[in-house]
Amino acid sequence: MRTKLFPACKLALLILLTVLLPSVAAQAEPIRIVALGDSLTAGLGLSRDEAFPAKLQAALRARGHDVIIVNGGVSGDTASAGAARLDRAVPRGTLGVILELGANDALNGIDPAVTEAALDDMLSRLRSRGIPVLFTGMLAPPSKGLVYMSRFQAIFPRLARKHRVAFYRFFLAGVAAVPALNLPDGMHPNAAGVDVIVARLLPTAEAWLATLAADR
Repeated sequence: MRTKLFPACKLALLILLTVLLPSVAAQAEPIRIVALGDSLTAGLGLSRDEAFPAKLQAALRARGHDVIIVNGGVSGDTASAGAARLDRAVPRGTLGVILELGANDALNGIDPAVTEAALDDMLSRLRSRGIPVLFTGMLAPPSKGLVYMSRFQAIFPRLARKHRVAFYRFFLAGVAAVPALNLPDGMHPNAAGVDVIVARLLPTAEAWLATLAADR
């Protein structure tokens, strides 16, 4: 014999489903991340599938993470240029940002105070939007001199501490100044170089990703 639900029970069940179904649907959606950067993110001289965002996405998916990483790299961007396009580069629905900027500032000898102000602004605006950041650091080339190098390189850990964001100290670690891992220009990683970047950054990215998943 079938048991009939009383109207009150039906109403309670309907309310429960209304509450739970959006939550289940949200959990089923991939974690959408924007990799915001310059040519190192854009993948200058590489195919789309060889660029950093695509290879990091593939590596994370291979480890069971349901992510989409949007390539928000623009070749030639300085930190100030990145700040100027932040709002349109990071649309609503973005759950995390990998922020990689500063290399062009160093190459052009831009005052580190200007670079720091732009990065500080970006981190503040992302925090105000509730978007967690994985912040990657950069080093200045020796040709800029020890004083400039020291001032520039201090920017990244200082801002990471200030904004309490996940931090990877040097985006090009293991790749910079290694001819076999760079394009003929000696500055941009080739496909093998991107593989090294992804492999080195992956543990930091996974730890950061776990905090994003926990906050959903």
